[in-house]
Amino acid sequence: MAYTTVDDATIYFSTTLYTGDGQQNRAVTIDGTGMQPNMLWIKSRSLGEQHVLGDSVRGATKKIIPSSNEAESTSATNIASFTSTGFTVANGGVDGAVNQNGATYVSWAWKTDTSFTNDASGTGIGTIDSTGSFSNDSGFSIVTYTGTGSDGTIKHGLNAKPKIVIWKRLDNAAGAVNWIVQSTILGNQTKLVLNTTEATSTNSSFSQTDNWTSALLDLKTYEGQNASNGTYVAYCFVEKQGFSSIGTYIGNGNNDGTFAYTGFRPAFVMIKKAIGSTENWYMVDNKRNTFNIVNNFIKANTGNAGNTSSGSFNFFSNGFKNNDANGGQNESGHTYLYMAFAENPFVTSTGIPTNAR
Repeated sequence: MAYTTVDDATIYFSTTLYTGDGQQNRAVTIDGTGMQPNMLWIKSRSLGEQHVLGDSVRGATKKIIPSSNEAESTSATNIASFTSTGFTVANGGVDGAVNQNGATYVSWAWKTDTSFTNDASGTGIGTIDSTGSFSNDSGFSIVTYTGTGSDGTIKHGLNAKPKIVIWKRLDNAAGAVNWIVQSTILGNQTKLVLNTTEATSTNSSFSQTDNWTSALLDLKTYEGQNASNGTYVAYCFVEKQGFSSIGTYIGNGNNDGTFAYTGFRPAFVMIKKAIGSTENWYMVDNKRNTFNIVNNFIKANTGNAGNTSSGSFNFFSNGFKNNDANGGQNESGHTYLYMAFAENPFVTSTGIPTNAR
C-alpha cells in the first residue's frame, strides 16, 4: 500500500506570504505548483483586520469572514479573482484586509478537481439539492445549498465520510449567524464555533455526525445549517494519508509537550481546545516560521495581527509537538482538536522519506 496519494502537497494546499502594494488587481502567485485555488483564506499579518475567505463555487468576490458571524457580501475591495497560478486582490485602501500598501499578508489555498450539481429528486442522492466542487485525491469539497427547515441530507461530493465539516450561513435574513464546526471525533450532534472561543455544545437540532456517509451529510433544523430558504456553504474534509490529518490530542501541561502524529511534515496546523472550556483557534504554518520553533500564531476567531509566542510547536517529519504549557495548546488533561495539511509526506509513494526541519 502506498504511503501517500499526494507526493507534492502544493498541488492541493499551499501557504503563501505577500506584501500589499495598494494597487488594483494585484496578482499573487501561490507558492509551489502555482495552483488555481478553489478556496482561499487571507489574513493580514501586520494589521488588525478581519480574515477574508472566498471560494470558486460561490465566486471569488463573494466574501465571508471566518473571524465574524457576518453574512456573505460581494466585495470589490478584497479577493478579485482566481487565476491559473494564484489569485488577484483589489485595492486595499478601503479596509486593508487583503492589499494595503506595505502591509504583510498570509494566504492559505486549497484546490479541488471536479464540479458537480445534484438534483436530489432526479438522482435520488440525498433530499436537498446541492452544488459544489470536490477532490477525492485530497479529500476536500465545497458544497452550497438552500435549506428547507426540515430534516434532510445533501450530497457532499466525496467518496468517503467527512471527518470535519465547517458551515456558514450566507444570507442575512436571520441576521448574523455563527460559523459551525462539527467533527466525527467530537461526538454526535456536537459543535464548535469558528468565530468564537466557545467550547463544544450538543443539541438535537445540529447535524448528526453519526449519520454522515460516504455520499451524504445529515441535516436537522439548526439555523446555522438548515433554516427554510437559508443559503449555506459547507467545507468538507476527509483525512488522507500523507496529506491531511484531523484528530485530537490530550494536553500534558508541560513544556515538553504532547506529540501529535500526522504522517507528514506539516505545512499548516489549526488547533482548538475542544471540550470543557473556552479558548481561541490557533493557526500556524511553515512559511511564517520556516524553521523550529513554530511560534507565529494567527487566531482564526479574531482580527488581531499575527502574534509571536515564546514557545509553541515544533514541526517534525511525521507530526508536530507542543513546546508550551499554555492553555491554548497544551493544558493538562484537556482535549484539543486539530486539522493539519502536509508540506511533505513522511514517505512518498515511491518510498522516499522526507527530511526533518
